[in-house]
Amino acid sequence: MSDPGLSIWTIYDHPSDYPDSYVAREWRGTRPTSNILISHDLKMLRTILMIDMGLVCLARDFNDDPKIVETWL
Repeated sequence: MSDPGLSIWTIYDHPSDYPDSYVAREWRGTRPTSNILISHDLKMLRTILMIDMGLVCLARDFNDDPKIVETWL
């Protein structure tokens, strides 16, 4: 069995496939998964990732895509 990689959640600000919402997408290593969270409320996504999933927020890097709000590990 191969290592699936680190689970990383990235929050996007109204991406083109969900222009009316914030979206959190899970990545495993360098590959996206089909797991997403969708909300009109950024605070709600942050609460789910922090409280429900126990993740820690990393601020976006200056070089990140402008749609990226932050990343959670």
